[in-house]
Amino acid sequence: MAAAALQRGLCFRSDPGMAGGKENRSRKRQVLSFFLCLCVSLAACETIRYSVPEEKKSGSLVASIAKDLKLDVGKLSGRSARLVSKSTKQYFELNTSSGDVIIKEKIDREDLCGQRDPCLLQFEIVLQNPLQLYRMEVQIDDVNDNNPKFSKNEFVLKIPEQMPINTRFPLERAQDSDIGTNGIQSYAISSNEHFSLDVQTRGDGSKYAELVLEKQLDREAQAQLMLILTAADGGLPQRSGTAQIRVNVLDNNDNFPQFSQSVYKVQLMENSPWDTLVTKVEASDLDQGSNAEITYSFGQVPDRVLKLFQLNQFTGEITVLGIIDFEDAEMHEMEVQATDGGGFSSHCKVLVQMEDMNDNAPEVVLTSLTSTIPEDSSPETVVALFSVRDRDSGDNGRTVCSIQDNVPFALKSTLKNYYELVTQKLLDREKVPEYNIIITATDRGTPRLTSVRIIRVQLSDINDNPPVFNESSYIMYLKENNHPGLLIGTVHAADLDTEQNAKVTYTALPGNIGDLPFSSSISINAENGNVYALQSLDYEQTRDFQVAVKAADGGSPPLSSEVIVRVVIIDENDNAPFILYPLQNNSAPANDLVPRSAEAGYLVTKVVAVDGDSGQNSWLSYQLLKATDPGLFTVGLQTGEVKTSRPIMRPDSVKQKLIVLVRDNGEPPRSTTSTLNVLLVDGFSDAYMQLLDVPQEEEQQDTLTLYLVISLTFISFLFLVSVVTIIAIRLYKTRQCRERHVPSSRNFDCDPNFVTNSANMSVTGTLPQSYCYEVCLTTGSGTREFKFLKPLVPSVPADPRAAGGSILDFQINSHLKEEKESLREGRASVSEDSIPRSSVAGCIVNK
Repeated sequence: MAAAALQRGLCFRSDPGMAGGKENRSRKRQVLSFFLCLCVSLAACETIRYSVPEEKKSGSLVASIAKDLKLDVGKLSGRSARLVSKSTKQYFELNTSSGDVIIKEKIDREDLCGQRDPCLLQFEIVLQNPLQLYRMEVQIDDVNDNNPKFSKNEFVLKIPEQMPINTRFPLERAQDSDIGTNGIQSYAISSNEHFSLDVQTRGDGSKYAELVLEKQLDREAQAQLMLILTAADGGLPQRSGTAQIRVNVLDNNDNFPQFSQSVYKVQLMENSPWDTLVTKVEASDLDQGSNAEITYSFGQVPDRVLKLFQLNQFTGEITVLGIIDFEDAEMHEMEVQATDGGGFSSHCKVLVQMEDMNDNAPEVVLTSLTSTIPEDSSPETVVALFSVRDRDSGDNGRTVCSIQDNVPFALKSTLKNYYELVTQKLLDREKVPEYNIIITATDRGTPRLTSVRIIRVQLSDINDNPPVFNESSYIMYLKENNHPGLLIGTVHAADLDTEQNAKVTYTALPGNIGDLPFSSSISINAENGNVYALQSLDYEQTRDFQVAVKAADGGSPPLSSEVIVRVVIIDENDNAPFILYPLQNNSAPANDLVPRSAEAGYLVTKVVAVDGDSGQNSWLSYQLLKATDPGLFTVGLQTGEVKTSRPIMRPDSVKQKLIVLVRDNGEPPRSTTSTLNVLLVDGFSDAYMQLLDVPQEEEQQDTLTLYLVISLTFISFLFLVSVVTIIAIRLYKTRQCRERHVPSSRNFDCDPNFVTNSANMSVTGTLPQSYCYEVCLTTGSGTREFKFLKPLVPSVPADPRAAGGSILDFQINSHLKEEKESLREGRASVSEDSIPRSSVAGCIVNK
């Protein structure tokens, strides 16, 4: 059981005289006016300290408060006895039935206080009717529940051979979360012939070990030694931890690194940002080469320090790694080791003194609160009891507490940092049904920090917060030629009120876009703030415009705020380049004169164009699309300058026609062309003569070409007319022949033995190939008719019989006589199959 130690302090105790006066009142009146007529006076009392070991299970007894304070256990519950902890976590609780303080949650002293000794937890016992405070302290005693630990399982020491005897090598200190005798008490090294262990004690009582060389090392005999280092604490039962030391024997390195200072003292402001330079340690080595290359590392440094600082192993700069808090530790001690390339090392100490800054706002801790009080409560009625504390130190931890004006309440200071909130005037519920008491606690630091605690007494919400836009102004972008009804963007405003007071409605304030009102071009959704374009916009007419949007809440009266929405029209490539020079019109184009003596690079003219678009869409490029002589001229890609690419030669045509393409850089690109007429002249003195002669030559050439085209057309027309005429004549003759000789019910009677004129007849007969004849035969005619055509070229008879007739005439006459006789005798019969089937019925034509 823990023992109690008494110290002086202050507490409240009731006045017996005033208490006797109140006993004369009725018990009902006492209950209603409990907070109305509480009177207290200061008297001497004692602070009680207890002690309890850590790791005790929940429910363990700490102290009997009723017995120690000589209080009646039966009245503790009636006086609303409660335990108020000073820490953020509640480790103890009060059993009002027994008057005992018991452990609520298992306590780990190492997590609670670290290496701080003593480890104290403070709490207060608060009694009411009358109000009394008793201050208590519980000291948490350490138990040996942590093993000593080394930061690494193995440490490597590089020691050159022939190192002098009694040379000392500091070893890393083991860490033990326990304190006192439960902390590190001894070190031991495994048995060996080269080293012994010397345990030293620091000024703060902590122990560390140094490895002492007893026998010189010989790398050739033994290049490596393995040692076991054991750290043991003094607790019961004793706990220990081990680490392995590997000693690498190096060749001779006869100079140790030397720090410029053995102790570095620096001051660092808490909450310094990450990578802030704390200090820089520097060591030098008189050796050369790799033996003079120094690397830095932390030596015996606690784990918590390694989480706060980092060391650059090459430059020796120590920088901030974690969050530095003055309230956690006011000073940090680090040991830095410098090791050269030969394995020699030396040590220095770095002391970092933390400077407190005002980074902790005061905290208002409410101890007792009566949220509802009668409206007929008299002045000085206690409504709440609270305390104010600040974790900072000095002026940063001194606080001032106040409430707002124009409320019927006041603050009264009681004990140190304790305040009572009491009524100051008579209350009237019909006038003010609710109050929000704003308690403001401000420290005296620089800059001053403030915390606010609001005690609410049935106060309903009021519409005191206007909607706030999430941006001070909006910029929205819209491509020109947009579709009507396109969503441009969204505006959003938030209201800190609740329910209907927080419902935001959006509207656009009246205004114009050019000559048209906003309502014809822009629409805003009243519920979600979406902004829509109602019609298609043109960048060339309107590049941007501004709309004022109002956000109003649903309170009564409504609160509102306004924001400017700027709509920027984005250009599209919807305009082709326009030629400014040379002018492109229906009039005769201007001619540019170039002397034939011009060399390569001679500037002929310059094409000037503009684009109605902007930005990249208006970047123009020029190129030669077509030319009479493509190799004679060049066009500047960016400038549009037309220059000669070579000297002008005599065979070059007098008139040169150039077509220059101008294209913009849009997507897709748009282009236009410019036509240039260039005249090559021998000298500018006969320029006008050349201008008169060249068009006549061109007009003659153009006239000749026109005549040739007309002639070809006329000849083709005559040919087509002739073909059509011949076909028509043939069809007409055939039809006449059919109508004249062939009835509709009869066919032609053709002798199959009839001999026709063939190509080989000219070999044996007297008719040439150019002689043509035509035979028409009908069954209804009594005679046969033959039509002979004169030859185109007269022929000379081949033999004397030609004068008296031809063999062909003789054969035809003989055949006609035979057929005539057969017809008379009726022996001849005609078949339809003997008639040739052709499109020209009844006629045989041979040429």
